[in-house]
Amino acid sequence: MEQNKDVIIIGAGSAGLAALREVRKQTDNFLIINAGHYGTTCARVGCMPSKALIEAANAYHRRHDFAAFAISGSEQLSIDTAAVMRRVRSLRDRFVGGVLKSTEGLGERSIAGHARFLGPNCISVNGREYSAKRIIIASGSRPIIPEPWQAFGDRILTTDTLFEQEELPRRIAVVGMGVIGVEMAQALGRIGLEVTCFGSNQNLAGLCDPEVATTFAELLGKELPIHTGNRADVSCNGDSLIVTAGDRQVEVDAVLAALGRRPNVADLGLETLGIELDSRGMPSYDPHTMRIGNLPVFFAGDVNGDLPILHEAADEGHIAGRNSVAATCHFYQRRTPLAIVFSDPNVAVVGQRYKDLDLETIIVGSADFRTQGRARTAEKNKGLMRIYAERDSGKLLGAEMCVPGAEHMIHLLALAIEHGMSVADLLRLPFYHPVLEEGLRTALRDLSGQLPSGHESDLATFGSFHCEALD
Repeated sequence: MEQNKDVIIIGAGSAGLAALREVRKQTDNFLIINAGHYGTTCARVGCMPSKALIEAANAYHRRHDFAAFAISGSEQLSIDTAAVMRRVRSLRDRFVGGVLKSTEGLGERSIAGHARFLGPNCISVNGREYSAKRIIIASGSRPIIPEPWQAFGDRILTTDTLFEQEELPRRIAVVGMGVIGVEMAQALGRIGLEVTCFGSNQNLAGLCDPEVATTFAELLGKELPIHTGNRADVSCNGDSLIVTAGDRQVEVDAVLAALGRRPNVADLGLETLGIELDSRGMPSYDPHTMRIGNLPVFFAGDVNGDLPILHEAADEGHIAGRNSVAATCHFYQRRTPLAIVFSDPNVAVVGQRYKDLDLETIIVGSADFRTQGRARTAEKNKGLMRIYAERDSGKLLGAEMCVPGAEHMIHLLALAIEHGMSVADLLRLPFYHPVLEEGLRTALRDLSGQLPSGHESDLATFGSFHCEALD
């Protein structure tokens, strides 16, 4: 048995690095172990390279609006997809390089290898055993590829392999229309690929508000053929792949599997912890302490399969790191749930989900961005926003939207919900003219009209001009 450590961290992704930052404040007697590539899922194959591709795609797609601005010559424009992918990788390498600095200089305290539990306080890695007072599991996740599809080799892409392609296939099917599938399908279509989309769920991008989901599906459907409601199967026909879902069939050169990610718990030895595991081989844990039962073991980031979003993974690593070096575990209040899909228009969700609300106790305020003034000037007037509030108090509860600039407006709502603000509280704040946020105010005014009247001198009751140029 090797020297006892205060803390062992399994995984050097976003959660593991956040935990490491907290552990290093209290002790130098730690070990961080990482299997596979360093550099985090976000920087290497997730958030950052995908946004680099999306930005290039949206810039090229903007040519379709040129005529509305009296700009001619758009038909002369072209795009070099190989150069686009080189730029994506160049930016990706820069982001990864910055992340790698987090583990520089650790020496023997950083080990590349696959860790396996031998018990709650002991792991093995590369044939050696290490014990620790506390252990943090932050081993991340990997893309799901159905086993039958694996026979098709590199014609099945995931976000782990997409950005490595020097040349993109002319015809591609995107299977899975959640967050990643929607983002990549639209981006690939906008840079000129022939994209066909398949999703088993009728709602796209994780939306559950039926009106927002319908609006977004109609908007995306104007750009791409989308087939939902059936599971997709893949077969081979010579050099081509055949994707079949229900009565729909398409021949493509490659398939992008966007079916979600699976926690990296295989062969981690969780069965040695002496606790019950669910059907997926996962233990239960407290999301406010990140602790697994009463064990000296913590479960943070994508590996727990709960909230696979960078800021949530970082928060979980922070909590796990602090509790791993504390005398007693502290209970941490989690942030208001927030998620953004970087499609056009943006999809964003905050607070309580529509499917979880009691519709008898809430009111809903809407804003149709087809008539939003600032959006119209930019040829971006499309989409729908829906905000939820308590019927009696007007307290803001949550929202779903697919509107231009949603990535910014959803942060305003998250701030308001986090601080327990009401519809009236938010309407008392200034809204400059003309900005997209005036669409947010439209939805708030819709809510306000369903609440008991306030004092007439209250600026929260200042109403609409009912004029597109002013509202």
